[in-house]
Amino acid sequence: MRRTEALKIITRVLRQPVPDVPVADLIAGHPVAAFDPAATDRPKPWGMQVDVLALKIAAELPLAEDSEQSPLARAEDAKRRRDLGAELDILMGAGAALTSAPWYPSRPGDLVHVHYEAGGLSDAFGETYRITAGADGFLSMQLLCHTLPDDTEHADGMVGCFAVDDDPDPLSDLWFEAGPHRLTIIRDGRPVHIGGAR
Repeated sequence: MRRTEALKIITRVLRQPVPDVPVADLIAGHPVAAFDPAATDRPKPWGMQVDVLALKIAAELPLAEDSEQSPLARAEDAKRRRDLGAELDILMGAGAALTSAPWYPSRPGDLVHVHYEAGGLSDAFGETYRITAGADGFLSMQLLCHTLPDDTEHADGMVGCFAVDDDPDPLSDLWFEAGPHRLTIIRDGRPVHIGGAR
């Protein structure tokens, strides 16, 4: 994506990060100190936590082309090209991206939603999992619900496949196979990871 397009998107979000706030006055060359709160023709200032604003901006920016595939799919492409170095870089990079995320590791109570695009067997659908404490000291990830109609052919084999019991890293398979761009992770009622949401 060209830098100018990214700047346009960031400026748009900064002017109005959520639909119900006034559009901010971000005229170039006017420092914040020059803002006159008594002026009637100026919009009211808005406030937002920096991490929430950063997530909003990240959700608005288009994904890079290679992030449209899961790490596993990209690694498989590299393997087909017989590029062992690229395959290892992709897998190690995906693992590092997971373990270095500010919300990592998972905690009991986290909600994980995965979005699946329409495919040959079904329309687009989603699944929501809940992270819970496992019986033997690790974590489990249980399917809470899904949006695939029950009468969909092969529905039983398509939903809940990422549920795990007592796993030291319950998100690992989902992160590598579905891809971080398809995941939304909620902790304490707030999104801590928004994949490809626009």
